[in-house]
Amino acid sequence: MTNASWNLGDGTPRNGRGAEPDGEVDLIALGRRVRHLRKKLGMTLDDLSAKVGSAPSQLSLIENGKREPKLTLLQHLAGALGVGLDQLLGSEPPSRRAALEIELERAQRGPLYQSLGLPTVRVSSRLSMEILESLVGLQHELERRLDEQSATPEEARRANSELRGEMKDRNNYYPEIERQAQELLDKVGHDRGPLSHHVAADIAEHLGFDLHYVGDLPHSTRSVTDLKNHRIYLTHGQRSDHDPRSVLLQALGHYVLGHQTPRDYADFLRQRVYTNYFAAALLMPEHATVDFLKEAKSAKELAIEDIRDAFAVSYETAAHRFTNLATEHLGITTHFQKVHESGIIHKAYENDGVNFPADHTGAIEGQAVCRFWTSRAVFDVPDKFRAFNQYTDTAVGTYWCTARTERHSSGEYSLSIGVPYEHVKWFRGRDTTERSHSRCPDPDCCRRPPAELSAQWAGHAWPSTRANSHLLAAMPQGAFPGVDETEVYTFLAAHQGR
Repeated sequence: MTNASWNLGDGTPRNGRGAEPDGEVDLIALGRRVRHLRKKLGMTLDDLSAKVGSAPSQLSLIENGKREPKLTLLQHLAGALGVGLDQLLGSEPPSRRAALEIELERAQRGPLYQSLGLPTVRVSSRLSMEILESLVGLQHELERRLDEQSATPEEARRANSELRGEMKDRNNYYPEIERQAQELLDKVGHDRGPLSHHVAADIAEHLGFDLHYVGDLPHSTRSVTDLKNHRIYLTHGQRSDHDPRSVLLQALGHYVLGHQTPRDYADFLRQRVYTNYFAAALLMPEHATVDFLKEAKSAKELAIEDIRDAFAVSYETAAHRFTNLATEHLGITTHFQKVHESGIIHKAYENDGVNFPADHTGAIEGQAVCRFWTSRAVFDVPDKFRAFNQYTDTAVGTYWCTARTERHSSGEYSLSIGVPYEHVKWFRGRDTTERSHSRCPDPDCCRRPPAELSAQWAGHAWPSTRANSHLLAAMPQGAFPGVDETEVYTFLAAHQGR
């Protein structure tokens, strides 16, 4: 999965900051920078020790990335080496050799290298550039081969199940992302009403990015971010499947949240969930949305379509945002489904105990939902303008669901939000007379054909299936599955001088 070439060539973290993802100083990079500057000045450890008042042995630990210096010592080191503190803590390695040394040191301290049981190589000036290049290259190739082996449909389903478990444990609410989104909204002065394209562009400008709309965006991408020149490339075309504001805000989300190149498919999925959450938190700010929901709850008029209309977003975005805030702020447990017209679950979330179908790995996506559930019944409803509401008695209780359908390039999908019976009193549409009964996972519920049909046709039918051959293949290679690295780099090179 991981492809090291997606990282900046000089070893710079993808978020452009000289710190680890948790905000701590990158000790390995700092140490290599101190050593480089010291040797550039022709100083020994003893010389530097005399200038900063710290023992040579302690300075050696710092240069080897094994000790974090205090701020006072950092200031003394910067002064002794003739650089500013910002430069000392900067993200760019001082040389190609330093970048390789940093990468090798990180690799040897990582879990993959340690799991091999191999002795570590002392990273010093005695190592030739050829050896450094070879060791780092071997590490990259080992990671690539291991990740390629694990990038299977089974691995993807396992990763998705783990992520869904995390979301359930947190009630799909991430306060840290809410705070980061609100800080940005405050900076650009947006405090009410739908977030316009103009305000979205203001957010990009505040973060230092120029927006470029092009007609030749790589076909496998929704956007491309040039971190070197702080540009975000978006398509001229108005693709109906994706809100242009969301595409831009998701691209900015990777930068604001400090994402690194995905380590594996699980990391890739997690980053997508977090950036989608970030974009929704900007489009539908927490305080304004919660106030709207609480007012609707008080009037017993909660409705997803009202949230959609109030914030000028898609129904799917409104439904997702409801799951973010319903349990945390309204005390309502809920579930969400996006189901293809074939009956296959495309996305799902629950923290209300509903019995989604699942395979042996716990994966829900890709499973066929009961044909008596609201998310299936809505396809047969002729009125596509208003939401369809239905009670469903299941093996684990009665649920009320509201759903509607939307057409995308890949077919028609139903989008449904459901709650246990105890919470239905807060929703508009609770007076529906539509009711169904589901005995799933009992196969006689809807999996097996009725006895009279089987008696008539069993052994006399041979359907030619529409095979989903992609289900048999490994996940696309690369740090960002399905994205052609050469195509992206060629695109950036072509646009760099424009």
